[in-house]
Amino acid sequence: MDNNQFKDQASSTPGIERIRHDTRRRLLTVESVVDITPSMRRVVLGGDDLADFISLGADDHIKIFIPTAGGGEERRDYTPRRYDNAERRLTIDFALHEAGPVTKWAIEAGPGDELEIGGPRGSAVVSKTVKRWLLIGDETALPAIGRRIEESGAGTVVTTIAAITGPLEEQTFETSAELHLHWAHRPLSQATDAAALLKLLSTVDIKPETFIWVAAEASVTRDIRAYLLERGCPLGWIKASGYWVFGKADTTEKFG
Repeated sequence: MDNNQFKDQASSTPGIERIRHDTRRRLLTVESVVDITPSMRRVVLGGDDLADFISLGADDHIKIFIPTAGGGEERRDYTPRRYDNAERRLTIDFALHEAGPVTKWAIEAGPGDELEIGGPRGSAVVSKTVKRWLLIGDETALPAIGRRIEESGAGTVVTTIAAITGPLEEQTFETSAELHLHWAHRPLSQATDAAALLKLLSTVDIKPETFIWVAAEASVTRDIRAYLLERGCPLGWIKASGYWVFGKADTTEKFG
């Protein structure tokens, strides 16, 4: 691996502004439900509580609250896929490959049903001077990846490597950016194995001043981050998160 291409970049980092938001709860109503792939369900929610909703980062997280039979509640993090304050409308994509309480709600959801959300607690807004993106993730990362792609403007180059179960799970995105989209097909039984993503990543020419965003199962994210650092990618240009941890409910990890 030739690490010299990054030597002039090692001392620089892209600007990231961290902005806090009001985290009050909002009660929303389902307007529509559609499966964009066999295992990805898109739910559009509406309500006056969205009038002052703010989400400035493509990888923001809201908290979804689901009541339990015992009077408690389950909480899970999800990405606001799209939102429109004027229309009082919020779109959330749900990966249907696990059987948690929020997934069960999404499977059964229909128009008129209600859902309570909170947040986002804050946004990490990457400087608009960043013109090259490398987005790496699995099914759970696709809502954030899709939002980043669609919000990127002309003059931006976005390369995406996403792990999914097969061709039927491939999504299409509308964007003004120059998009290079790569799909790594692997069964869900291998969702904790980084091999499929690393195989494709090894073929990608990562140019200097590329912001690299990684989100997948925690051990996969850890392996990809280690590979990127071995390849010489500057740590300050990598944001890596374990969106889920095998065997642990409602658990995430951040690696920088």
